[in-house]
Parts: sequence; C-alpha cells; structure tokens
Amino acid sequence: MKKSLFLLAAAVGIFTTSCQNFKKGDGGLEYKIVKDEGGAKAVDGDHLFVDMVVTSDRNDSLIQSTYDLGLPQYVQIVPDSIPGNYKGSYSSMFKHLGEGDSAIFRLNLDTMAAKSGQPKLPIADHYLTFTVKVRKHFKKAELPDSVAHVQLDNYYKELIGGLEKAEAGKIDTYVKSNKLEPKKSASGLQYVIEKQGEGAKPAIGDTVMVNYTGRLVHGKVFDTSVKEVADKENIPANPMRTYEPIKFALGVDPVIPAWVEGLQLLNKGGKAKLIIPSSLAYGSNGAPQGGIPPYAPLIFDVELVDIIKGQAPVAGAPTQTPTPVQP
Repeated sequence: MKKSLFLLAAAVGIFTTSCQNFKKGDGGLEYKIVKDEGGAKAVDGDHLFVDMVVTSDRNDSLIQSTYDLGLPQYVQIVPDSIPGNYKGSYSSMFKHLGEGDSAIFRLNLDTMAAKSGQPKLPIADHYLTFTVKVRKHFKKAELPDSVAHVQLDNYYKELIGGLEKAEAGKIDTYVKSNKLEPKKSASGLQYVIEKQGEGAKPAIGDTVMVNYTGRLVHGKVFDTSVKEVADKENIPANPMRTYEPIKFALGVDPVIPAWVEGLQLLNKGGKAKLIIPSSLAYGSNGAPQGGIPPYAPLIFDVELVDIIKGQAPVAGAPTQTPTPVQP
C-alpha cells in the first residue's frame, strides 16, 4: 500500500499531507488543495474523469486505486439537495476541482451516515481519504445533454485505445526490468520454465490441479490460490474463499487460452512464469470485477500440482471453448 501511495505522490506532486494543513468544509469534509490550475471548477451536471486513490483510517489500508487499472474514475457532479447527498458529501467534494487540479479529501463517515440515512460504511473507523487528480473536465454548460453521452463515450474509447497501444511496451518493460529471457510461442505467449517436473505432460481432456498467482505487470496481485501470497499481499479475507489448487478439465472447462497452452508445456510438479498478452487473457473488455483493465498483459506464476488422465473430446463433437474468465 505504501508503494501505491508513493507512486501517487510522485504523480501529483504530493509529499506532505500533514493533517494541520487541511481546511474544514461543510458536512465534516476536510480538504487540502495540492495543485490549482486556475481553471473553472466543477458544478452540478458536470462530468469528471479523475485519477484517485482511496484509503481507510483503519490500518492505513488501501481501498481502491485507479492507477492499478490505468483508467480514471468517472464522476458526475450531482446537486447537494438530492436524496442521500449533502454539502460535504462524496459528490460535492469534487466541486473544489477543475481540470488538472489535485487535492486530498477526508470524508467523515459518521456524518455521511447521519445525513444520508444509510448505514455507516464498515471499511473505515471514521474517515476515508481520497487523493484525487482531475484528468478531464466536461462542463455541462458546454455539453448539451443530447450529445453528452457521445462525447463521454468517445473520450473513454480514446483511453481504451491508449491502453491497447501501450500493451506491447508494458510487456517489454516487464521482461527487461526483471532480467528475464523467456521463450515465445507462435500465439504470443511468453514463458519461463522454472521447474520442468516429471512424467507425462497434460493433454486436452485431462484434469489438472494448479496453484497460481496472477499479477498485473506493475506487480499488483489480483488473484492467487496460495494463502501465503494472499497474506503477504494483504488481500482481504473472504470467508467463501478456500486457498487450494484449482481443478479443471484442460481445454474443456473455461479458463483463459494462455492457461490451456502454457500448462501443456509442463510435467507434473512443474513451475513456470507465463507472460500473457491480453489476446490470450481478458482482451479488450478486461475483467473489472477482478481488477483487470482492458488490454492488460498478465503475469501468472503457475505450478502443475497434479494431472488426472481424462478422455480427449471426440473429433467433431461440440466442446466448451475456453473463454477469458478468471481462473
């Protein structure tokens, strides 16, 4: 979490956030303007795209970071008078900002619960802290409702296009910075065999048991089957989640295509690092529920724990095509 905050500090020029520098606003809101470009500030009906990190006062824990996804958060400014909103609320804090501005806000959750009539959010003791930089400001006065959705959609498509263009460079940077010498298959999958294992390799139709850890190229773990990794990465506990090898029929059950190809390179007990282009993973859509943005190259450390021989699909018979769902 400290690493994420340091990167954010570098991005927006924040290196001191002493509480005594915060101003008091309406509704228990506290704020500190870090950079003011002097432009028009957001008003009701305006649209913002913001880079933002959200932290909790409970163990200084990270709740959300748009920097992990590489895409800004969309915010529409709504009137303070609408039900559930109030002066000093989440929406109203953005009225302090315009395009290029950055600030830090502390939102009082006790006040939020009292004024909104909703239960207090359980993710913090008293405050959530929002470190925000406005990337784009669409003004309602300059953007009629009849064309607003078109302009917003076009801007979002530009952002997605930027991720697509940056993908190859992200993979190259990851390989070079980690001093790897991966092999590359015809599909574009890159891999490093760290331990070959013994015995036969799995074939289509076999059931495999796999331990794995999935990361974005900047290091953030988005999923793992290994409890020690989850603990180290401070992945929130989930009572429904059991940490154990995943089990599935290779080439039959739906997993990302890179797994179908990559696991067939290993023998039982083998380990590999898979460097996966988005075309072999979650593609142009990403997997937002899993914290994976569009056109995201992924890094998977996999261990082929066991192979249970099965029957290959009959030629010409319908099979379940592997689709990009989370392993």
